[in-house]
Amino acid sequence: MPTKGRTMRFKKASALFIALAVVGVACGDDSSDSSSATTPAAGTGGAAAPAGALILATDLPLQGASKDASTDTNNAISLLLEQAGGKAGAYDVTLKTYDDSTAAAGAWDSATCAKNASDHVANTAEVAVMGTYNSGCAKIEVPVLNADASGPMLMVSHANTNPGLTKAWDPGEPDKYYPTGVRNYGRIVATDDFQGAADAQFLKQDVKVTKCIVLNDAQTYGVGVSTAFKAEAAKQGIEIVADEAWDAKQPNYTALFEGFKDLGADCVFLGGINDENGEQLIRDKVAVLGPNSGTVKLMGPDGFTGYPTVQGLAEAADMYISFAGLPASELTKNGGAGAKFVTDFKAKFGHDPASAYSIYGAAAAQYIMASIAASDGTRKGVRDAAFSGKIKISAEDSVIGKEFTIDPTSGDVNVRDMSIQQIQGGKEVFLKAWPVA
Repeated sequence: MPTKGRTMRFKKASALFIALAVVGVACGDDSSDSSSATTPAAGTGGAAAPAGALILATDLPLQGASKDASTDTNNAISLLLEQAGGKAGAYDVTLKTYDDSTAAAGAWDSATCAKNASDHVANTAEVAVMGTYNSGCAKIEVPVLNADASGPMLMVSHANTNPGLTKAWDPGEPDKYYPTGVRNYGRIVATDDFQGAADAQFLKQDVKVTKCIVLNDAQTYGVGVSTAFKAEAAKQGIEIVADEAWDAKQPNYTALFEGFKDLGADCVFLGGINDENGEQLIRDKVAVLGPNSGTVKLMGPDGFTGYPTVQGLAEAADMYISFAGLPASELTKNGGAGAKFVTDFKAKFGHDPASAYSIYGAAAAQYIMASIAASDGTRKGVRDAAFSGKIKISAEDSVIGKEFTIDPTSGDVNVRDMSIQQIQGGKEVFLKAWPVA
């Protein structure tokens, strides 16, 4: 990981960020019209991007169970741009939001992701994309952005955790996502090989489970995190007594859990996302195998975090949920830019961020803005700056309270935070940070 080079810092006045500037240089699955009107940065007025402005796009599921988290991610980035005065170095920057979900699916949709990717490339004012939320959608979009003749076009995700986007995982990964042979995708959260391992370690070492049922949603993310969980469970001495996919279209899962009753399991791990009928799965787990405070503990990865409907579900009480980062509640404890940004968010929007990933969305946008400031204003220039090894966001300015950068070879972030949370009293409560090797 580069530790020296150009540090992008945000000059402070009454707001957290007024402008981006360079302060140090080292030696060295239904298609639809899925984009919204451009959202102007502070002071630009109107709905359209000002003449000559560069566009930072977001690509998120704005319908279905992820709506609240995605809306607050866009809110956080809008606030970041407002506090930066709509500037990244010498460039005017405005925000354009894209929806990669459909009402019919109630979640991200492969055809819509493909259409969005083409639309990003076609909109010549766009220089980078913050997204996607779902790893499967990223795997559709990244190759299209990579092959852009005027790019490759930069994408930085705040939430994709499937390892295959940046490192060897499934056959052909990650090279098949980069047809030009040049990396254009980065992320600022730890990957599922770390998250799945952390979940297994926590369940064994802190909860003392011995036999676990593993269920996955048959999606890219769910299969990946389940695979990592099972590998680490074997090392930890947890016996996997059942390993199956759940069908998101089923009205209930009573029969599924009835089939597990005689296996002696003391743990159920749900490898997947809540959008895939997760709440019904939680209800039926409790109905058949008992409450999560009882003998059979329930845990999910970050695919279940940030959903108010899950948090308010009576059957979800005492469920453990991991998160590939630190929640907003922890960012406010140490003061500094992270605490201030969360406080400013609540003051502007009247509530805490719906998901911890919302603040990480702003952090991904910080990295993109810093790359824009260090570039010549072209897509290629922005991508080249992002992968130069010279961009880093200082701890003093970072909205996640820690200095971070992305590895110019892989695109992975240098910060690997992992949190263990539990649903208590209708909300997610931070239990502890979990060390990641």
